[in-house]
Amino acid sequence: MQQPDLAIPILPSRSVENTVDFYRQFGFDGEIWGAPHFYGILTRGAVEIHFFTHSELKPAESSAGCYIRVQNVDEIYQVFAKANLPTVGIPRVDHLENKTWGMREFAVVDSDGNLIRIGQKI
Repeated sequence: MQQPDLAIPILPSRSVENTVDFYRQFGFDGEIWGAPHFYGILTRGAVEIHFFTHSELKPAESSAGCYIRVQNVDEIYQVFAKANLPTVGIPRVDHLENKTWGMREFAVVDSDGNLIRIGQKI
């Protein structure tokens, strides 16, 4: 069976090790390669996100991010909500909402300022 086309985001990280630890609390598995310029690949089910080391990154100035479309956003949100991250600042988890553009979604901002929106069509 042929695999479908796939886009994989590659996002910046001040410390790939710390980034992998951050995402593990949400059920991601991770692998890290290449000292001293570390590169990480995180997976959770069919979702895959890559991270590269950007030691000069300023999280509050980051404009990096991606959108992950899922089948059951409510279930995924419960996993992220259990981390008890704040709803403001960096890092954070925003509330799950129905958006006017027809998506039910929430957002996560990781410790490096990467914005990850997770949602499904309403």
